[in-house]
Amino acid sequence: MRVIVMFDLPSVTSEEKREYRNFRKYLIKNGFMMLQESVYCKLALNQNASTYIMNAVRKNKPKTGLIQMIAITEKQFSKMELVLGETNEEIINSEERVVVI
Repeated sequence: MRVIVMFDLPSVTSEEKREYRNFRKYLIKNGFMMLQESVYCKLALNQNASTYIMNAVRKNKPKTGLIQMIAITEKQFSKMELVLGETNEEIINSEERVVVI
């Protein structure tokens, strides 16, 4: 199974920024992998383990913001479709872009 955590936390004040950083550090420290910005995923052995993981996330949630969690099976997770846009070829990556002041 996989536990997917999606969150949208405010980061206007310094207190909110600190809570955002602490929550993100908590996820990483506890084995979550980043799928996208503000979307993290962790493997769970079974339903009981996923329930334990979700309860632990609830205990470490910030005071404000939206956190959504879902537990899905490996079969469901493997059906995830990756859709990529076109790459931007206009970016020049050479020393010609260096500006000397």
